[in-house]
Amino acid sequence: MFSILSREPVHDPLDAPTPTADTQVKTTTCYMCACRCGIRVHLREGEHGPEVRYIDGNPEHPLNKGVICAKGSSGIMKQVSPARLTQPLLRKAGSERGAGEFEPISWERAFDMLAERLGKIRATDPKKFALFTGRDQMQALTGLFARQFGTPNYAAHGGFCSVNMAAGMIYTIGGSFWEFGGPDLDRAKLFVMIGTAEDHHSNPMKIAISKFKRAGGRFISINPVRTGYSAIADEWIPIKPGTDGALFMALLHELIASDLIDHAFLKRFTNAPQLVVLDDCERQGLFAFDPDPTRGPPGDGRNPHNKLVWDLEQGSVKNAYPEGIADGCDPALEGHYTLADGTRVAPSFQLLRDRVASCTPEWAEAITGIDAQRIRKLAREMGETALKQAFELPIAWTDAWGKKHPTTQARPVAFHAMRGLAAHSNGFQTVRALAVLMSVLGTIDAPGGFRHKAPYPRHIVPNYRAFNDPGMIQPNTPLNAAPLGFPANPEELAINPDGSPIRIDHAFSWEHPLSAHGLMHNVITNAVKGDPYRIDTLLIFMANMAWNSSMNTMAVREMLNRKDEKGEHMIPFLVVCDAFQSETVAFADLVLPDTTYLERHDVMSMLDRPISEFDGPVDSVRIPVVPPTGQCKPFQEVLIELASRLKFAAFTTPEGGRKFTGYPDFVVNFQPQPGIGFLMGWRGKDGTEHLRGEPNPKQWEAYAQNNCVFQYHMPETMHYMRNWNREYLDFAKDKGWRQRNDPVQLALYSDTLQSFRLAAQGKSPGRQPPDALRERIDTYFDPLPFWYPPLEEASTDLDAYPLNAITQRPMAMYHSWDSQNAWLRQIHSHNYLHVNPLTAQAAGIADGGWCWVESQWGQVRCMLRYSEAVEPGTVWTWNVCIGKADGAWQLAPGADEARKGFLLNHLISEELPCAGTASGRISNSDPVTGQAGWYDVRVHIRPAEPGEPEESFPQMASMPSAPGVLGKAASVLTYFAGRVKK
Repeated sequence: MFSILSREPVHDPLDAPTPTADTQVKTTTCYMCACRCGIRVHLREGEHGPEVRYIDGNPEHPLNKGVICAKGSSGIMKQVSPARLTQPLLRKAGSERGAGEFEPISWERAFDMLAERLGKIRATDPKKFALFTGRDQMQALTGLFARQFGTPNYAAHGGFCSVNMAAGMIYTIGGSFWEFGGPDLDRAKLFVMIGTAEDHHSNPMKIAISKFKRAGGRFISINPVRTGYSAIADEWIPIKPGTDGALFMALLHELIASDLIDHAFLKRFTNAPQLVVLDDCERQGLFAFDPDPTRGPPGDGRNPHNKLVWDLEQGSVKNAYPEGIADGCDPALEGHYTLADGTRVAPSFQLLRDRVASCTPEWAEAITGIDAQRIRKLAREMGETALKQAFELPIAWTDAWGKKHPTTQARPVAFHAMRGLAAHSNGFQTVRALAVLMSVLGTIDAPGGFRHKAPYPRHIVPNYRAFNDPGMIQPNTPLNAAPLGFPANPEELAINPDGSPIRIDHAFSWEHPLSAHGLMHNVITNAVKGDPYRIDTLLIFMANMAWNSSMNTMAVREMLNRKDEKGEHMIPFLVVCDAFQSETVAFADLVLPDTTYLERHDVMSMLDRPISEFDGPVDSVRIPVVPPTGQCKPFQEVLIELASRLKFAAFTTPEGGRKFTGYPDFVVNFQPQPGIGFLMGWRGKDGTEHLRGEPNPKQWEAYAQNNCVFQYHMPETMHYMRNWNREYLDFAKDKGWRQRNDPVQLALYSDTLQSFRLAAQGKSPGRQPPDALRERIDTYFDPLPFWYPPLEEASTDLDAYPLNAITQRPMAMYHSWDSQNAWLRQIHSHNYLHVNPLTAQAAGIADGGWCWVESQWGQVRCMLRYSEAVEPGTVWTWNVCIGKADGAWQLAPGADEARKGFLLNHLISEELPCAGTASGRISNSDPVTGQAGWYDVRVHIRPAEPGEPEESFPQMASMPSAPGVLGKAASVLTYFAGRVKK
């Protein structure tokens, strides 16, 4: 019997659950954040069918191994959320957008309405349909839908999340943090985390850090705020937001000056020794090449191998491949040389050395606030750990050029970084600087360093070209390329012959050329301005654009309801698909009720965003554990239905019939190439093939019987050095993960960026940027990383607004989803502005007092808390999860989230002044990728006046309940010590 004084555990969470006569347990994949852990859902038969009673982690899942967080265990309360939408809704005739006045309609009417409207658009001008999705996990499907429709106007959430992280690293090392790679803490001795809040890769990261620290590893966190992971770091180094790039440049300065770099790695596996043309000419800043036609085209982002090195042994130029990496050749990393035709050249590493020569620790101290001596010590610690505490694993491997390596070299310094680096308008070059720092230490895909996860590494530049041919936008015609991709040069931009953007968000234009994820945060503003054209229908899935997903919330709300001189909405038709009554739902013309993750089929696919581990690919699924609530339909099923009705070629037979009965059937049978599908486990007619094989009609059943996850363990010889590992490169190409099997040389120096710069300078033939953007391209498309202040500072009075303002997610919440969760609200029902006591006291604001936070763009009133865990020049709050508009998410009138919670978004502008552009404005985003500059705003703080209302500002008119919302949380039974407690 359980005793309160007993040392025996109440129960063992790793034990397999024991179903009783009235309970059952099903496995699926969590979606309370983007971690995608394996979970066990405990069900009991209720009055209307099976009901969720308890959720715990699945010990047999490779990602979280049974660990679960507060969010994951609270999924039960999402299922019974009062804000659940349960039926399609149509805005009442004559009502205003934002009023939230709807009438219920049938799904058949909704489908008829959409099919008719979208059919007319597709038959006339497909680009007038725009599909933008929030934090979804099915971009392979949504992107295919847009491509088949024929519209280039598609993107997911990445442009306002972490595209700088993805693009900055992929264009440098072929992979990135998060799903694509991460720190090898099992073999690291030093772990440096920069700009990472506690929600990213939450459970696996907690498991890894715990094991790392118990093994004696040293953990350093560099962040303006000490919360979450940073709170358990061995050392916290506070840094001013937006200055991480200056720190990395200073660390590179110190490592190179101290010769704490991996020379052998740089010479063989990077473009550090490759010769760059120095002469003022058409190819200035590009790599020199062998003009012999048998050597192929000049080396560039798409064909990187015809390049030259200087052999120190023979004092002559040689082809970089294979002569430059042959035994006996010693490629120079430094010096200046002259080719036979008189062209002056230098190794790209020499140019990097020159670049960082002036980036001293004293220079960085003035920018970052970190003491110069601490920067020197940090550089020395990184370099000595990587090089002097190195070790070798007895794992033999063969590189791409046939050289056999008897062991695998470890470099035990691991890094991890996320949005704190990415969400700035200087983030791309900052991330590039970090990737170069990791590279000079030799840590890329080395034991103890950064390790790729399949299907990465990609080629540099990845062989995925974004759609860029305006002539292909034709009625009833699919695009000849996906809407998103990775441009390698100006010829691949999505622009019209006159240089104007093809896309409504201006992605892949001269404004933001490498915008791999699109610019979702620009869509509404551009569409309302008709820049570059008007659209007809905007379909938004799972993105709260009328609240936390917009950089200027109040203006976007006004724009969604703005009308033209004829009294028609500037965006004529707005469709919102969501599971909950968000702030954006009130503005919809048509509302489509989505399911929760416990009610639908879903895939975490190798075609999209898998959950791979270091030792091999992993994909997973969600399988419904309860039936859909009310009339809810998974958005995946909605897309399959619409694609079938609109007769998309990929979704219909030659005779015009439906090719797929629904989303599960589509997942099993759709193949982008023979033998390759959405899921790689249990393929083949009898389910005995893996990774590649014919469709298996019982594939879903196989996943259901195997904890909804498939994991493939590669042989040890393919675990490391995958950019250059011949066995892995051949294997990855055979399995369809890569289009080519050539090696991926790290791009310390980016000729891709230089190709855009030459166009801006007018030195190269072909496409030229508009004159107003030439200086912008010339400045920011530097082939070497550099630091510059966030763009907003140029139009800000820094004396009037001296403080940086940032946000980060709390560990217990994620996006908008969770502040309406009855359990998680008990942890965070409202947020505060966290300020260093010295800063707050200087402003005359008491701990717990009400204050005003003002930027040049707007103001908010909120409560303030003193915190020593924030550097004095920064103020911060929990981000988009908590503050809500009154009545949204079915929160009770006057709920804390609306009266005390607040958004910093009201202080941010999505556009900045830009002389010479048509509007005189340009997106407040990174000029390379279009990443939203969320963390660039500057503010000042002052106390609220006596007598002011003690509630947050601004306040919204209360939203009415939408027809059909649940409206009241069902009572939930809980388990305790193996017994049902009622």
